[in-house]
Amino acid sequence: MTVTVRQLADWVRGEVLGDGDLPIADARPLADARPGDITLVDDRHLGAWHACPAAAAVAPPSVPVNGRPLIRVADPLMAFAGIVQRLRGRPPLPAGTVDPSAHVHPTAKLAAGVSVGPFAVVGEGTEVGAGAVLHAGAVVGRGCRLGADVTLHPRVVVYDDCTLGDRVVVHANAVIGADGFGYRFQDGRHAKVPQLGWVEVEADVEIGAGSTIDRGTFGPTRIGAGTKIDNLVMIGHNVQIGRHNVLAAQVGIAGSSTTGDYVVMAGQCGVADHMHVGDRVVLGAKTGVITDIPPGTRYLGYPARPEGLKKRVWVTQDHLPEMRRDLKKIKAALGMEEAG
Repeated sequence: MTVTVRQLADWVRGEVLGDGDLPIADARPLADARPGDITLVDDRHLGAWHACPAAAAVAPPSVPVNGRPLIRVADPLMAFAGIVQRLRGRPPLPAGTVDPSAHVHPTAKLAAGVSVGPFAVVGEGTEVGAGAVLHAGAVVGRGCRLGADVTLHPRVVVYDDCTLGDRVVVHANAVIGADGFGYRFQDGRHAKVPQLGWVEVEADVEIGAGSTIDRGTFGPTRIGAGTKIDNLVMIGHNVQIGRHNVLAAQVGIAGSSTTGDYVVMAGQCGVADHMHVGDRVVLGAKTGVITDIPPGTRYLGYPARPEGLKKRVWVTQDHLPEMRRDLKKIKAALGMEEAG
């Protein structure tokens, strides 16, 4: 697909500087761009832009013109993403088609425009909202409710009785509603506690590939509206996640914990069971939460400590060897023997 710089600018509502009639064949990042491409530039990479063979660039207003056309926009990253999507985007599955190899239970209800891919399964009594897309091998159990424009990527599994709100996106191999990890030690063995609840995922949530959200023991595990969950995240039974949380890869949240709204957890954070993380908390990578975290704070480390305190501790730890040598000298000067 070949378009002009001016056409691209119209797509993203940007301002053209330079030759707007220059043809563009593709969009690639700076390191990969070729002649005839448009690329993305910011103030940090001006040197790379000058050396890059790309024909044009999407840039913020601060980037100077260097003889090649620019499309200036307030948010270059999202504008460039929109251009890439338009240039390379694949057409969606045909709306309202059910592949012959799919199995849709006779009692399931598919609203207008639902697409069901090869070998996908829709269980007894399940309702799927308008415009939803179930890709190849996705499995939706019995009694589920999927809202409008839900997307289940290949091999997603949604267990019985779970609810997904409008515009929820679940990426490949994620599992929604598996049994929570609940056991009682009785008579010399681990006896399973029945997991009889479900999962409720509110609107505009995105769940990454390979992530798992366990059903509640007797009631729901909930994921609040607008929350974004990265790949390989584990959310235990009865957890209540607030609205617009961001959970990075390999976060693990144990059973019955809760979060407020706008919480951010960086990679590999761990939250013990029955903890509460308040509104707008930010947890740094590998933070281990074993006490409640007050709202509006930033915590680091294991055990989790306020960011400023934990940074001072880490700086001090770097000086421990010399501090120990100084302490030995002080004790020698005072005539004190070094402890064994």
